Amino acid sequence: MKGAGGYCFEQNTLLLHVLEALGYSVKPISARVRLQRPRDFTPPRAHVFLRVELCGSSWLADVGVGGLSPSCALRLIPEITQETPHEPRRILLTGTWQGLTLRAPDARMFHQAYFAQAWHDVCEFTLEEMPGIDRELGNWYTSQHPSSHFRERLTVARATRQGRKSLLNRELSVRDNAGRVQTRRIETPDELLETLAREFDLRLPAGTRFSCAGLDWTDASGA
Repeated sequence: MKGAGGYCFEQNTLLLHVLEALGYSVKPISARVRLQRPRDFTPPRAHVFLRVELCGSSWLADVGVGGLSPSCALRLIPEITQETPHEPRRILLTGTWQGLTLRAPDARMFHQAYFAQAWHDVCEFTLEEMPGIDRELGNWYTSQHPSSHFRERLTVARATRQGRKSLLNRELSVRDNAGRVQTRRIETPDELLETLAREFDLRLPAGTRFSCAGLDWTDASGA
């Protein structure tokens, strides 16, 4: 959505309605985000993405998983590397599966992205559908629960032809398609507004201030 922010329950729900209106067979799928989280940690099932059926094949679409949202749809074919306009992707299976419908209780799928010379988990799922009531609950947790990281920090991400841009609180990172990363620290609240407008096309009224624990301006002039 140009000029607007959002996360998975907003962006992927919008995409769900658009695809349904265009006549596609599409289902919302529940997942656990695993970015920078070890396998022995269980995050909440508070992510949703889409499974789309097209010409007898299944595809996965996710426009709401932050700085690693895939920039094209992925074939639902495990264990193969899939090229995208940005990072290579793959779907890794763990546990025992019989096709894509029958699985052992501990069997899971992992959507992975390749960067910094390694494969990284993006999210974990089992292809279980996420009905509206579960999306409502997940959205409440994500936006309202005191321990939700969305309440504690400012996060922004954008994919471009040249690579990816991401903002975490006061740190701006720009990674090009060759994997080179440049980072810069934002020094003042006004510089933050300028960065959001210039780098992410998010234009907010002058004087706008964000209130979250991750934004600490005590060392900045003009706060």
